[in-house]
Amino acid sequence: MKNIFRYTFMAAVTMASAFTLASCSDDTDAEKDKGSTPVIKYARTCNINQADSLIVSASLGSRLAFVGDNLGDVQQVWFNDQKAKLNPTMVTSHTIIVDIPSNIPGEVSNIARFITSNGTEVEYPFSVTVPAPRVDNMTCEYAHAGEIVTINGAYFADDPNVPLTVSFGDIPATIKKISQEALEVEVPQGAEEGPVTVTSIYGAGVSGFYYMDTRGMMFDFDGLTGLGNHGWHNAPIENDGTGISGNYMRLGDGATTLAGKDAWDDNNFSFEYWAGSWNTPTDYPAREGVRLFDIVDFSDYNNMSVKFELCIPEAAAWQACAMQVIFSGTDKVSMGNAGTDIFGNTVAGCNNSYFQGTSARGLWTPWTSTAAYHTSGKWITVSLPIKDFVYAPDGSGASSFLSSAADFANLQIFLWNGGVEGVDCTPMLKIDNIRAVKN
Repeated sequence: MKNIFRYTFMAAVTMASAFTLASCSDDTDAEKDKGSTPVIKYARTCNINQADSLIVSASLGSRLAFVGDNLGDVQQVWFNDQKAKLNPTMVTSHTIIVDIPSNIPGEVSNIARFITSNGTEVEYPFSVTVPAPRVDNMTCEYAHAGEIVTINGAYFADDPNVPLTVSFGDIPATIKKISQEALEVEVPQGAEEGPVTVTSIYGAGVSGFYYMDTRGMMFDFDGLTGLGNHGWHNAPIENDGTGISGNYMRLGDGATTLAGKDAWDDNNFSFEYWAGSWNTPTDYPAREGVRLFDIVDFSDYNNMSVKFELCIPEAAAWQACAMQVIFSGTDKVSMGNAGTDIFGNTVAGCNNSYFQGTSARGLWTPWTSTAAYHTSGKWITVSLPIKDFVYAPDGSGASSFLSSAADFANLQIFLWNGGVEGVDCTPMLKIDNIRAVKN
């Protein structure tokens, strides 16, 4: 029986693919089935590993295949009171492949409705389940107690009988505003480092991010790791009362001009950390020259992100050059002279050619040619997935890529190039808590 089910399902998917080609020239199935009443026989998941299972319910956002007869003229599919987006190329006489809308229904009927071009409507019993809340990110992971933050995610259902709750660890937070995909929340007094939990009638969702996260910390500028400037240029490390957690590093001063495309001013807009020392052979002193992969586990770097807190005053907005985030191994650059290190590895020594080539880096350009970028003087959390570090300096594709944990010895953050024409500006970027964490 399972083999028959698998053949039926795969045949239906094949027919849907074939319809994609046929629909370019004529609407064969739609015309053939026009005026006929649709018949739904059963529903299946589109996961090939579960293709032998008939289903009578699925969660929001799931992709399904409804199998039956006379389906070619179906123009609308509804789940409860939510209309699905129907792709005509995924509709044949015998199969409809459709995604359940992600919005939580206002009225629950446990019915799927199929409507043809002439208004014929067929109902099919089908339950849509709502997942537990999904907690994706928070506007500022280092926000102080009493500050209002936005938590983004999905399935934030506030039932009158089981109200939605948010907690930082074991401490409940006051919710100021609720939508299905965003919550405005006041950070509670006494909140400590750890995940944020959102609980609804459908279950509890725990964030992958941590509030006050110190995991994977590379540069906190307050002594946790002891790391800071370690290269040719010294970006200012300041504590003027405007920081989010003590000291912060600054690029630009709000007065020095960063010019259009391909500006080069590493004296004012570059932060460098090069592992190593001037000793012979090169060694890696703790808290001043250690390789970053010795203090952070980069073994699963493709599933990690670089995060940091950022503040840009409105009067010092940014509108030129990309933020280039460049990791490298000691074979590309190191503090001290070129030669070998205490492990017998070749080290490149101090240079600025390694990042001018086409080795991979991340490029972040939140501004546009018509709109400068700032955070209104507030601190936010920025997250840059390392899997997206695939660019050359000018925004084209890199020629060599990050390939092992050994490529994460050094870090440079430099406002330069990016391949996008910018506008002369005098930006000031305050940056703190640079870390690399699992997604």
